[in-house]
This record gives sequence, structure tokens and C-alpha cells, in this order.
Amino acid sequence: MNPQDQHGRGHPRAKNRRSRVLGLLAAAITLWAGLATPLDPAPQRAEAADGRKVLTVAVAQSVDSLSPFLATRLVSTSIHRLMYEYLTNYDPKDAHAIPGLATKWTPSADKLTWTYTIRSGTKWSDGKPVTAEDAAWTFNTMMTDEGAATANASYVANFRKVTAPSPTKLVIELKKPQATMAALDVSIVPKHIWQGVTDFSKFNNDKSFPIVGNGPFVLTGYKPDSYVRLEPNKDFWRGAPKFDELVFKYYKDGDAAVAALRKGEVSFVSGLTPAQSASLENQENIKVNDAPGRRFYALATNPGARSKDGKRFGDGHESLLDEKVRHALFMAVDRETIIDKVFQGHAVEGQGYIPPRFSTYFWKPSASQELAYDPAKAAQLLDEAGYKKNGDGRRVGKNGKPITYRVLCHATEPNDKAVGQYLKEWWGRLGIGVTLNCLDNVTDPWLAGTYDLAFDGWSVNPDPDFVLSIHTCDALPATPDDVGATDNFICDKKYDDLYRRQLAEYDPAERADIVKQMESRLYDTGYMNVMAYPNAVEAYRTDQIKSIQTMPEDAGNIYGQDGYWSWWSAVPAASGESSGGSGSTGVVIGVGAGVVVLAGAGVFLAMRRRSTAEDRE
Repeated sequence: MNPQDQHGRGHPRAKNRRSRVLGLLAAAITLWAGLATPLDPAPQRAEAADGRKVLTVAVAQSVDSLSPFLATRLVSTSIHRLMYEYLTNYDPKDAHAIPGLATKWTPSADKLTWTYTIRSGTKWSDGKPVTAEDAAWTFNTMMTDEGAATANASYVANFRKVTAPSPTKLVIELKKPQATMAALDVSIVPKHIWQGVTDFSKFNNDKSFPIVGNGPFVLTGYKPDSYVRLEPNKDFWRGAPKFDELVFKYYKDGDAAVAALRKGEVSFVSGLTPAQSASLENQENIKVNDAPGRRFYALATNPGARSKDGKRFGDGHESLLDEKVRHALFMAVDRETIIDKVFQGHAVEGQGYIPPRFSTYFWKPSASQELAYDPAKAAQLLDEAGYKKNGDGRRVGKNGKPITYRVLCHATEPNDKAVGQYLKEWWGRLGIGVTLNCLDNVTDPWLAGTYDLAFDGWSVNPDPDFVLSIHTCDALPATPDDVGATDNFICDKKYDDLYRRQLAEYDPAERADIVKQMESRLYDTGYMNVMAYPNAVEAYRTDQIKSIQTMPEDAGNIYGQDGYWSWWSAVPAASGESSGGSGSTGVVIGVGAGVVVLAGAGVFLAMRRRSTAEDRE
């Protein structure tokens, strides 16, 4: 949900191209509710028997793919950031673009040719040199292979040609100007390892370990729906992490993850509910971090699933094709109640598509434009649209049958269930029924278009291009049998025109204005109702982690960052030491990251990149 929940990308990607930020796939091996029984031999304590420092992060989201060409979930894209360098990175203080694999980047006068100087002297974890040819091969593969373009096609769609004239020189030629050339959130992979892949749509990069990379960590072990284990890359150019091992451990149940944190079996948890957060506030050796998040929490309508070839599929309710109906539904949603009662103040009321944390692009509707909470007006709009009540007080469709909307929700997300109960009440007063379809796997009905509305969310990147791209017509699947990059099948020509304009606009102020026009258009069409911007509510053990970098540095998140700063910067506490709840610290070269199991009720993709998305994200 970056686009990398991008970072986050908060954007959707998926194993065998079947996943979406929206969806949390069910664990293949069932965990008994409330129990934190490990399914793996991964260490359970911060310090292993041999004295090694282990950082364990509890995660509520399972990995969709270890291939950066396929992965879209936030947990997966976050792990890829630890395994592979991107051309550029984001400064942890304020998220401006800084060198990564590339030390500098320069456009031609017409902005159609970009030359990147690739960092010399760095190596892949198998000892082979990292060169510009690795980057050129990565991009060219995405440009020519449909499977390799699954997760990040939007980044290379405008590329005309990519070459590597020398080991330290990468040249990208564009079809037209592209404002995201310092924000290409794409993992650069080793050509000598990946060139043997025959089918990128099916290769998940999860059979041979350790996996060759050039990031701060090397992935050394993986068990689906159980754990991901990484060790420090001793040759990482910024300096090796300080923890001896970093583990992401899967917990289907958020309470079980919190219990593991209390017992010291994990170092870190994220996605805390208000009750979980409150219960940890005064616990010895535990620090709660509650900061503005990079995600949005939304209700998305099925606008009529379709593919690029013009074919319709799925069975979304026909009434939702009417803009008046969509507006009526959203005017019957009390955002203030959601913030106060569901998030209990750990969120900000939703307005535009991009969270207020990204002030450059944050937009909110004018007073006359706002779809404010107004049940009476909502009822009037439904009447005007021809969906009137019958003798039983139920709204009826064109077929004469009472309207009941199916709302997709995540079985592991308590916020979805809580908001869903409010929807039953609010829409019930309008005469509309609601059936909550809470599933471990929301991916299949989502991709098939067999839903009416769905809880949605992305992690947004500092550059919002990815989360904007997933609502374009180009993101639709090629045919009903294919999987596109689309979030929920939106295809609007006015929105597309604005998208093309922002992508080609280099003036920051002009581009920001166009992005806000896109948000306004998305709001007016009523396809996306952003209800809240949730805080990042997370906690870690101070007797295991002495200090760790937040992003942004002032009141920022730890999990799902636009970069690898948190786990790379983490400093282990000395044996028996407690930091007394100390806060974040600036990035320190050579600081180590540890094993962390990320737990929490709801995780958004995000965006990236389809955080994404939160990131991509």
C-alpha cells in the first residue's frame, strides 16, 4: 500500500501475481488462537545460546514472494529493502532523495536522458562486483518480460532504452520527461544470479539460501507463514548492522505477538490496537512509539471490474455504478466516530488520498465539495438515484430486490470488523443491508471482482507516483484471466490525463498542484472513501534494543520505513541493560539491526508500493 508501501510501497503485488495490498493471505499452517507456538527453529530470545544478539520482529502479514519482481506486500518489500540496494534512497530525517547504489544522477538538457554514476567498489554477497550492468539488466528485464513487470511496471513504462556503457555508468533514455527519476523504488538484482530464471511470474526466489544481495542484510532462511531470517552483510558499504541476526516472525494473532513481546520472545511489534498499546504503556523495559503514519484507511467500491480489452467480469452491485449512490454511502459514514470509537484517537480523520504527513501533496476538499456526514442528504441522493424504500423500509435495486452490500474485510484486522458493525448500523438506517465478508484471503474475491465494497489501504511513499498509478486505466489487467496493477479497477480518463501531466512535470510546485487535482478527482468520483490516517503504533523492548532510528527523525515510524534505516541502525542493549524507554537515535554507520517479528492486527499494503504501500506500502 513503498508505491512501495513502496515502501512501502504500499502497492499490490503477489505470489504468482495474485496478491494485493488489501489482502492478508491465511497462514498455511493454522495457529491456535491466542497461542504463540513457534512453527520454526528461529531463536526466541534476544540473545542466542552462543551469545549472538538477535532482533526479532513480529509480523501479522505473511510474505507473498521473495522475488522483488512479484512482491507487493509491505512485509515483503520491507525485506527486499534490506536485501537489495535501490539506485537512490530517502534521507531518514526528511525523506529527500539521497545516494544509494547510485552516487549521483544527472539529466540531459531536455530531461529525456538520465545518467547515473554507480557506486564503485561494492560487492554482491557472493563476492562478485556490483556494476551498472546489473541495474541495466534489472530494468531491461522489467521492460521486456511481463512476469518481471508484475510489481513495478509503472516505473519503467516510460523507459525507451537502458544501457550500461561502463561498470559505473548507467544511462536511461525516456520517451517523455518523468519526474520520478530520483525515486525509482526498484530492487537492483545480480544479473549473474537472475539471468537463469525462465519464468519470472512463477519464480519466488525462496528455494536456495543464502540469497545473494548487496543490501545491509543477507537472507539466510525462510519458512512460509512462519519466519524470515537475515544476517548482517559484513561488507555493506554503509557499515554492517550491529545485531547478529534479524528475524521476522509471523503471528496470525496480534494478542499472541504482544504476549511474546512481554515475555521477551520478540523484540518488536507493530500495528497495535488501542487496548494493546494502553496495556504496554507502563510496562518495564517496553517503549511504545505512537507517531503519525504513512498509510490511509479507506472504503473502496467496486466500480465494475473490467480488463483492458473491455470485458466486464465479477458481480459488483449495479447500483454502485451510480455516483450519487457512492456519494450517499460515504455521506452516511461518520468519520469522527471512527476516529474516536474505533481508533480511540490513534488516527486522524480522513480527507484526501495522501496522508497529511506528506504535506507537499496533502489535499482536503473544500467546504462545498466535502462529502460530510449527513444521513438525511444521503437518503435524498438514494431517492434521486431511483433506489427507494419498499414497504419494509428496504432500499430496492432495479431488479426489485432489497439491496445488501457485501463488504470484504480482513479476518485478522479488528478495525475492519469494528467499522463494519458501524456500517451495518449507519447504512441500515438508509434501508441498505450489509454483509461483512471477513476472510483470511481477500485476494481471490478482490481480483475476481466478486465484492461490492472493501476495506482498503496503502502505505504512501515520499513520492506518491506509485499509489497514484494504481488507479489508472493502464493498471487494469490485460484480460479477465490476468492480474493487473490496479487497486480496485478504477478507470477514469480525466484522472489519467492528470496522471500523465504530473509524471512529466519537473517543477515541484506545479507537480504538487496536479497531484492535488488528481486527489480531488478521485474524491469527486466517490470510488475511494478515505476514512482515517492511522498512527503508527508499535512497541519494542528496551532491554533488547538500546536505540533505533525513526523516520522521519522527529515523530516517525519504525516499521515499514522508506528505506532500511530502522533495522540497520538498531543498537543492541548490553546484557542486562535497559535503556529506560529511550527514544530514537540518528543513523550511525555500522549500527546493527536485529531480528524483529512484526505483529499487529492490520497491515496495509501500501502501498509501496502497493507500498508498498503502505508501501508500496
